[in-house]
Amino acid sequence: MRILFCGDVVGQSGRDVVVRNLPILNDKLKLDCVIVNAENAAHGFGITPGICRDLYKAGTHVISTGNHAFDHRDIMAHMSSDKNIIRPINYPAATPGRGYTVFTTPRGKKVLVVNVMGRLFMDALDDPFAAIEDVFKTYTLGGLVDAIVIDIHAEATSEKMAMGHFCDGRASLVVGTHTHIPTADCQILPNGTAYMTDAGMCGDYNSVVGMEKDIPLYKFTRKTPPPARMQPATGIGTLCGVFVETDDVTGLAKAIKPIRLGARLNQTSLDDF
Repeated sequence: MRILFCGDVVGQSGRDVVVRNLPILNDKLKLDCVIVNAENAAHGFGITPGICRDLYKAGTHVISTGNHAFDHRDIMAHMSSDKNIIRPINYPAATPGRGYTVFTTPRGKKVLVVNVMGRLFMDALDDPFAAIEDVFKTYTLGGLVDAIVIDIHAEATSEKMAMGHFCDGRASLVVGTHTHIPTADCQILPNGTAYMTDAGMCGDYNSVVGMEKDIPLYKFTRKTPPPARMQPATGIGTLCGVFVETDDVTGLAKAIKPIRLGARLNQTSLDDF
């Protein structure tokens, strides 16, 4: 199976580069499943039902989120009815929506996508490792599903790496989101799980993690309230993500490669896939 995971979409620049490139990537890479983290898609904070529709129309199959999942109130009812957008599974039980979904590909293969949030330097939530262990009690590779993708939305690289090793041999891909910078450590772990600490973001990299530079610089250099709210950068975006090919029998990873397409970062050649 051929799976694409796109990192955090930030603002209009991020949405534009994803919508523009997903049809190309689908055609070139013959993708079975496309997953996009879009918790910053609505002007840098949250997501709306309309943005969900635009991403689906462009070729997205599953949308994951994170700590900004509910910044727009209208997404709460939408998340309860739309099974293809998920929020962190270790949110409180009464939170609207779901922490995982099973997507069925056109070939009839089933992909379990799980969203979980870390706790180091983040909001206090339930134990992410216990939450994932509960999922594995029901879903195993080669059992009810053919592939398992886990998006760990976390600040600390150590927590993301620990989750990768915790899931090694039980998931197809463990990939980090939230810090918006693509890491250079994509690999297949010893027991066959593909791993990347952070997929990066889809947005304008002439910025501070996707935001216009003036307010972050003000906050870092002064100890006074900023004069305005941070705004997403509006330059040409770069799409960052990761491509994984899985074994049809085991569901484990056969290959993992980073993807960078767009304005500023060193580009990956799709001819190498």
